[in-house]
Amino acid sequence: MQQLYDIPEEELLAEIRQLRAKLDDKVLILGHHYQREEVIGFADVTGDSLKLAQYAAATPAPYIIFCGVHFMAETADILTSDSQTVILPDLAAGCSMADMADDVQVRRCWQELAEVISPDETVTPVTYINSTAALKSFCGEHGGIVCTSSNCERVLNWAWGRREKILFFPDQHLGENTALAMGVPESDMIIWDPAKHLGGNSVEAIEKARLILWKGFCSVHQLFKAEHAASMRQQHPGIEILAHPECSRAVCETADFVGSTEAIIQYVAKAPAGKSFAVATELNLVNRMRLHNPGNKVYFLSPTICMCSTMFRTDPQHLLASLKEVEAGHVAHPIRVPEVDQTWGRLSLQRMLDLA
Repeated sequence: MQQLYDIPEEELLAEIRQLRAKLDDKVLILGHHYQREEVIGFADVTGDSLKLAQYAAATPAPYIIFCGVHFMAETADILTSDSQTVILPDLAAGCSMADMADDVQVRRCWQELAEVISPDETVTPVTYINSTAALKSFCGEHGGIVCTSSNCERVLNWAWGRREKILFFPDQHLGENTALAMGVPESDMIIWDPAKHLGGNSVEAIEKARLILWKGFCSVHQLFKAEHAASMRQQHPGIEILAHPECSRAVCETADFVGSTEAIIQYVAKAPAGKSFAVATELNLVNRMRLHNPGNKVYFLSPTICMCSTMFRTDPQHLLASLKEVEAGHVAHPIRVPEVDQTWGRLSLQRMLDLA
């Protein structure tokens, strides 16, 4: 692997193009929106994690190279057939948010809830798609469901239609911002801190709560502040603030538009020329939006760089290494979700897809 870093960039990129053409339909390269430009340029399909996983499931390609992070490749492995292999170019490409809720913690939470209520009768577990396969499996097993940033409201309505309470993990902010936009009062919500018994809550608070929000967050979106929006408005009168719902409540409340990655992309793309936007989401995506919308001004909301460091781990060298492995017939870094997690995880994902 190290020797690939000694190859001049132009030669490296040329070798990727040559090998990609040689492998043809044997390989599908997926590129998440947050990938660096020199990687996403080789993607056959770009998009958010669910869109890419669904595309993988719909293709006959035997090898899926997922330029994203670990939980995304797991979702693709759950949805694809046994004859397909999902490859993550760099196994160190994880997700700090997904790491904030693991299977052990969530099962312990469920047990602690049972000290107060009957969770299997009163609580619907909902996991954001930015979570491990084990947590998607947990939701499938316990009558729960997966959500994305674009369908969260629909999923919450479905979950409350089944049981009176929701346990939402791993991102506190997506659940909170969506519920507030739905008119759910703050008094109906509590925060569950997995480091504390009963999540740091009283018995009375748990009994009263309709929405139990896991204490987790995206390290990138957490860096945006409401004062950044105020500063942008002062510098650029008339500018619109666009925020991803993983941002804090304070940022979302000051934003002109709150939406998923795809929704933000479309919002800017459909805007008339001459508009200005400050966007609170990952830097690589904001830079790409700036390039694709030359008629408008697109700014990054934060004065400091907020880049997804784990997404950035996938570089052209890792992509080339994955292609070389496929060509040689022995695949490195395949993502294999255990069968039991595949079964339950597929069920929780299917419940979400059935709501579309």
